[in-house]
Amino acid sequence: KRSRGVAATMNKGIAFLMKKHKIEVIEGSAKLEKGSPAKVVVALNAGGSRTVEARSIILALGARARSLPQIGLEADGDKIWAYREALAPKKLPKSFVVIGSGAIGLEFASFYRALGSDVTVVEAVERIMPVEDEEVAKAAQKAFEKRGIKFRVGAKVTKVAKAGQGVQVSIEVGGKAETLEAEVCISAVGITANTDGVGLEALGVELDRGHIKTDSHCQTNVKGVYAIGDCAGAPWLAHKASHEGIHAAEHIAAYKTPNVHSPIAGCTYTQPQVASVGVTEQGAKAANREVKIGRFPFRVNGKAVAAGEIEGFAKVIFDAKTGALIGAHMIGHEVTEMIQGYVTAIT
Repeated sequence: KRSRGVAATMNKGIAFLMKKHKIEVIEGSAKLEKGSPAKVVVALNAGGSRTVEARSIILALGARARSLPQIGLEADGDKIWAYREALAPKKLPKSFVVIGSGAIGLEFASFYRALGSDVTVVEAVERIMPVEDEEVAKAAQKAFEKRGIKFRVGAKVTKVAKAGQGVQVSIEVGGKAETLEAEVCISAVGITANTDGVGLEALGVELDRGHIKTDSHCQTNVKGVYAIGDCAGAPWLAHKASHEGIHAAEHIAAYKTPNVHSPIAGCTYTQPQVASVGVTEQGAKAANREVKIGRFPFRVNGKAVAAGEIEGFAKVIFDAKTGALIGAHMIGHEVTEMIQGYVTAIT
């Protein structure tokens, strides 16, 4: 209830800003039509339709939770949840199986474990948090396990099905079949861009693995048509979407803007938190890049000791030849706030 109240308050704030800056909001379902300039036909929520012409169009279509119907992994609002259901449950389930150990999966795993639920996380690859630095990911798993979260890594999910008052998740680990049981299964296997039915094909807008393909200025292959946020691909982060929106608007206004693809921090709001920016140690080695690495444990930091938050560390990666900072990875209390300094340094 509280999370929905926070979201409603934020929505009202956005509506106020729209009105304050004299931005017209048309409520309805939009579809692109080819023309010069391009047209947007809106089926109004109140009934009827309206056509809007514009020289520049910004697509901010968002995304939805990815489903895998072939194995039964589809949110039903009952025993199989996606992130929407997990944000506003009617009651607190006693047990969960979370499929996926990215930011979304681990945030829900951490949250529900803190509330007392039994939580098991299933991950297809051999370690959790595949996009994070391996050293940080290992420390994170150890910290989560200490809090009671269980993990099954290197596990292929073969079937998800309701069973009695709960759900059964069938997996294969090392060629051996296992069945996990829980009251609820949370699907956190990625997201899919909302590109269906909006007329992208009419304009010839190119897609890349289901997401809208853009250049360094957020512009698609069709001049005057831009795409920002989740529909334009990874990373799927709110601050990345905001940055792209500003960048696209400035490019439309003919401002001389730098390349939009500057380093973007990744933040995972678990207990403990994880934050990162730039290349990982594994990524640098894969690129045959010579690096120097520094580590600093929080247990020897005075403020961390005083606050009683000594868990975690900071890891920084430098180019061995130039001395330039190229990556920073952290785990610990409020590291999602501390990472910004490293973002500025890398930029």
